[in-house]
Amino acid sequence: MPRSHRRRPQEGAGDSFERMLAGWKRSETRRGSQWTVQPVSATQANKTYVCPGCGGSVAPGVSHLVVWRADGVLGDAADLAGRRHWHSHCWKVY
Repeated sequence: MPRSHRRRPQEGAGDSFERMLAGWKRSETRRGSQWTVQPVSATQANKTYVCPGCGGSVAPGVSHLVVWRADGVLGDAADLAGRRHWHSHCWKVY
């Protein structure tokens, strides 16, 4: 009987996908505060945002960063709701 070259789904495959996505997030310290930084690829960027660093627009199709506080006093939900889309170069100089 010929062998199948198709990969079979493993138990917890969805969990590993979630872990992979979370792996893109990183923590950074800027100006004495902890921030969560998550890259957005050009193919994932579908909307226009205003960069808080320069006040310019982050156009669809432009890779950028989504940044939110990791140490806010109002909790994780409030921190996530306060996330902002930054140009990568603007975040580097912030």
